[in-house]
Amino acid sequence: MIDLRSDTVTAPTEAMRAAMARAEVGDDVFGEDPTVRRLEERVAELFGHEAALYTPTGSMANVLAVRTLVGPGQEVLCESSAHIARAELGAHAAYTGLTMRTWTGEHGQVDLPAIQRLHAPDLGPFFVPTKAVSVENTHNFAGGVVQALDDLRALRQWATSAGTRIHVDGARIWNAHVATGAALADYGAIADVMAVCLSKGLGAPVGSLVVGSSDAIAESRVWRKRMGGGMRQVGILAAAGLHALDHVERLADDHRHARLLAEACGVDPSSVDTNIVVVPHDDPPAFVAAAREGGVLVAALGRTAVRLVTHLDVSREDAERAAKVLGGLAGHPRGSAQPA
Repeated sequence: MIDLRSDTVTAPTEAMRAAMARAEVGDDVFGEDPTVRRLEERVAELFGHEAALYTPTGSMANVLAVRTLVGPGQEVLCESSAHIARAELGAHAAYTGLTMRTWTGEHGQVDLPAIQRLHAPDLGPFFVPTKAVSVENTHNFAGGVVQALDDLRALRQWATSAGTRIHVDGARIWNAHVATGAALADYGAIADVMAVCLSKGLGAPVGSLVVGSSDAIAESRVWRKRMGGGMRQVGILAAAGLHALDHVERLADDHRHARLLAEACGVDPSSVDTNIVVVPHDDPPAFVAAAREGGVLVAALGRTAVRLVTHLDVSREDAERAAKVLGGLAGHPRGSAQPA
């Protein structure tokens, strides 16, 4: 099977396993795991922030990050298909007591005029105040779209003038960096606090980080423990993240493979920024079932599309074979092979 359901399905490489096996460890709840400390310091430096905190999941990292900006009864604004709004099971409301309002951006992108219209200043004990804007980069459900750096800078400038802070969900920020060549520190400069993930395109088995000021990270460390996220000799896992950071540039291969799949499925490859392809289809469950019969795993994305995600475990040969199978199903056959 060629698994294109998500870039979270990868297995650690032998080199990553070796790095994990030789990791120096300590008790991270006491702040004494040297490998975790190296990872946190390295990631904070990459994004130009003071500190970082290792977490077991991306959802936990997002909850911790947003709650440093938005308190109970306050609101965060985000795009209507953002991961924090649609795919974290209401965790932000459940743990923080915050509310959300959303704009709908073309391809999930930042729409500053729409954000400005939604923004609610603090008018005292009468209305819910807007405390933060959350931006997802790259945007998962919009097909791995990269947020334009100029748009992000315009948002940053306006938010500063409005006294509003910015959270960046950077689960796949590494893909944006490789696709555009923009420095990670340039993306980091947009955010007051951000979350980044190691277990998607980078191929680590687990782990994300909250990135921000020393105060935000100290607060998040307390809440991580409160939420059950305190971990002990977790340097074994952090070592996988350090190894992954040495190989970020290989994401370019995933992007090339995604464009190959897009072309086979009748999607304009120039519209594919990174490693995610959204293929419109009037019967996603049937498409998913037929693809499985042809040896390819894909995921339905709602009622009108399927999602294909390339990653570390999908070689060029795999991508070409999948393109033949999926192209036939999408009505744009590539080569002669067809699903059984």
